[in-house]
Amino acid sequence: MLRHHLSNWKRLSMSAALGYDPRGEGTWLVFQMIPGTYNDVALSGDKATLIWDGLAGHRSNAMRAWLRTQRHWLVVERLPAYGHDLNPVEPVWGNLKSRELAKLCPDTIGEAALHADIGLERIGTDAELCHSFLRQCGLSL
Repeated sequence: MLRHHLSNWKRLSMSAALGYDPRGEGTWLVFQMIPGTYNDVALSGDKATLIWDGLAGHRSNAMRAWLRTQRHWLVVERLPAYGHDLNPVEPVWGNLKSRELAKLCPDTIGEAALHADIGLERIGTDAELCHSFLRQCGLSL
């Protein structure tokens, strides 16, 4: 029997956005990790279209209410249920899980976060890799 001494594992939530500039000036990956879970996390900035998967937290009443207040700059398009092949962030997670997080058995949530951060930095600094994830989902410039 295998036993792991980490008995009070806490949740670490990660979010990412993979996109490209409509002027064709490059691709980019932004990500964030927070302890616990996401709810109505504040987003702000230039006009943007957010393509969102069907995660339950994205459909909460609090998130819907917050999104209604952001319509002046943010358009949200939801992916269909089971539309993971249309989401360019899914290959990001797959790449991360097959490299930095493969066979990882961290002693702390901080160690897991460190390995995830290293992998996301690797992916985010490889513009061609980011662009390939967009192409794989049928998105192109």
